[in-house]
Amino acid sequence: MKLRNVPVVSYVVEAGADDRVFDSLLLIGPLIIGLVIVLDRSLVTESLAAAYIAAFVLYTLYRAVRE
Repeated sequence: MKLRNVPVVSYVVEAGADDRVFDSLLLIGPLIIGLVIVLDRSLVTESLAAAYIAAFVLYTLYRAVRE
């Protein structure tokens, strides 16, 4: 079974901007939130969330400048 065949993933890929990195960031976001909920709020989870937000913002800015 390919990852693309999973219902939620296929919807994101089909609706996305044909950009694997952006689609991956969109799919990873809820997992990060889930980790914060499961592991409780700590320095590790806050750092992970901050790194995710920074990567998302930086990649979005990179794509905006590139195009």
